[in-house]
Amino acid sequence: MLTSAPFHADLAEGPAHSRAYWITASDGLRLRIAHYPAGEGAQGTVLLFPGRTEYVEKYGRTAADLAAAGYHTLAIDWRGQGLADRMLNDPRTGHVHVFEDYQLDVSAMLHTAAELGLPQPMHLIAHSMGGCIGLRAVMDGLPVKSCVFTGPMWGIRIAEPLRPAAWALSWGSKQMGLSHHYAPGTGIDSYVASAPFEDNLLTTDPEMWDYMRRQILARPELQLGGPSLGWLHEALSETRMLARRPSPTLPCLCFTGTNERIVDIPRIQSRMAHWPGGKLIMVDKGEHEILMESSDMRQSVTQQMLALFDGSARKRALTA
Repeated sequence: MLTSAPFHADLAEGPAHSRAYWITASDGLRLRIAHYPAGEGAQGTVLLFPGRTEYVEKYGRTAADLAAAGYHTLAIDWRGQGLADRMLNDPRTGHVHVFEDYQLDVSAMLHTAAELGLPQPMHLIAHSMGGCIGLRAVMDGLPVKSCVFTGPMWGIRIAEPLRPAAWALSWGSKQMGLSHHYAPGTGIDSYVASAPFEDNLLTTDPEMWDYMRRQILARPELQLGGPSLGWLHEALSETRMLARRPSPTLPCLCFTGTNERIVDIPRIQSRMAHWPGGKLIMVDKGEHEILMESSDMRQSVTQQMLALFDGSARKRALTA
């Protein structure tokens, strides 16, 4: 039985009758999940995997675009962020004990999709850290017919001279019981709440910047600060492990901004060059948040995503 959870529809600006629910992962952590419905005659369901620091309301406008095209959207607050259970005494620290624990959240999400009776086929949209979680999930057989990644965290952008230090510091923090401390250069402040729009790392669009900023200023409980040293070590380990595994034979689009400054572009290029049926699309002048860019960029990306989803649905119908 699903239990209603708080959902800020006025901030999300998603489809009418959207709702959020509390769900529980198999290790007992409470998560929040949002269902953005489509109308009658829906063509399928999109599983939306947000990035680090994000929350379900952030994708209300994306869900509205998908609903208009006939797709339900199911989005999740990962453990340690949004309104899900936070992992440390300092709730602003982005932390996970073991990166693979996020797959427990994915399993809970799939159970919720079944409980809600959401229509098949399912597709994946995964952003940034969600792209790392999503890559492992599709490698391990996530039951989707196609997948889309935006600015995926398949590697973290770190200056090469500093990479050994990042490994050593993050690993050492775990050995000394200090993995709960913030990674160097980060702290309690939310980036969107504290950074100026000028030359920000996320979007070139001031209206979408204001959209994100309004949400976390109105609901400070949604804010998350920097990652912990433990999270950093887990993320470095996970991305290195995934880089050694082959891509699945699943239709895939990957969108990355030409001005991406957060994730590792060479890792993305290498992955997509060897993805059967995959295509990398470099979005001119785009920053990290491709789905939070200008209306023209978003419309172009959305049309290409829908063409992938619709094509996968037609192929499924022909082979059924």
